[in-house]
Amino acid sequence: MKSICVYCGSNFGVRDSYLEAAQNLCAEMTKREIALVYGGGNTGLMGAIANFALAAGGKVIGVIPQALVDKEAAHTGLSDLRVVGSMHERKSLMADLSDAFIALPGGLGTLEEFCEVATWTQLGFHRKACGLLNIEGFYDRLLSFLDYEP
Repeated sequence: MKSICVYCGSNFGVRDSYLEAAQNLCAEMTKREIALVYGGGNTGLMGAIANFALAAGGKVIGVIPQALVDKEAAHTGLSDLRVVGSMHERKSLMADLSDAFIALPGGLGTLEEFCEVATWTQLGFHRKACGLLNIEGFYDRLLSFLDYEP
């Protein structure tokens, strides 16, 4: 495995444990020489994971739409920043660049992006691992929903 896409929020969230888990994940990825692929932003948990990976000497590939670059939301200190035309292009390129996917706590964008690649796995479009980093039960209700059988 050469790269993992990490989905997470552009805000920090309400618990310090989210930031701590992001730092631990980046340290482990860097130790194993696994590049971080992420949304290219410079704020919140998203900006923090990039900074953690860079500080540990890791390779960080950001993928961000031009509209967010125009809002000055791009992280300019990355190993590789790819600017694309749309969110659809962003998600596609992030998937192409990644060997696996992990979702940290986040909002609707995090959930939407993760669910899309998980669906692609279910449909057989790729065979890449998809995982949730369920920090302090953040994803418990989602997992309960997914396990529900009416």
